Amino acid sequence: MNYEIKLLKPSILDDFLLFFDKIGFTDNPDWKGCYCHFYHFKGERNEWGQRTGESNRNASIDLITSKKMIGFLVYDGNQPIGWCNANFKDNFPALVRDMDINYKSDKKIASIVCFLIAPEYRRKGIAKKLLEFIFNTFKERNFDYLEAYPRKNVKSDAHNYKGPLKMYENDGFSIFKEFKDFYIVRKRLKNL
Repeated sequence: MNYEIKLLKPSILDDFLLFFDKIGFTDNPDWKGCYCHFYHFKGERNEWGQRTGESNRNASIDLITSKKMIGFLVYDGNQPIGWCNANFKDNFPALVRDMDINYKSDKKIASIVCFLIAPEYRRKGIAKKLLEFIFNTFKERNFDYLEAYPRKNVKSDAHNYKGPLKMYENDGFSIFKEFKDFYIVRKRLKNL
């Protein structure tokens, strides 16, 4: 199949909402209310649990319309069937709050924090195609590194939302740091 990948912009906001409202979490309704806002949320972890799906939806709409939240939608025809939240690392305050990723760098780093593929499209290589597209997009934008945070000991597709370590390693990423529950993997985007 030939899938199309688009950079998230305000002009395709309705497709993003359709994907999160009706497609992405059909097999995991407990997570439906995230709207991929979790890593953008500036509050404390205990405050996150008090938020509603509607407040996360509205917060993501605000971030998208102000162009602070970017990412990538995958389409099968006109239907959105996949998503990846990837952005400038500094746009994800929860990386420091929840994962203690607070090292400083003078390099321009893009981070991948979430993959979500519609259940019937999983295990068809879509995330791999997305990863290649993301790499090329951030390379063209003169980023130094692309970074991701695959979890260890995942028990389900849902908990593997950061992408599997094997996918990153197969695409030329290497382990930059290792923590108890996850890795930081990196791939250089340009010669330094």
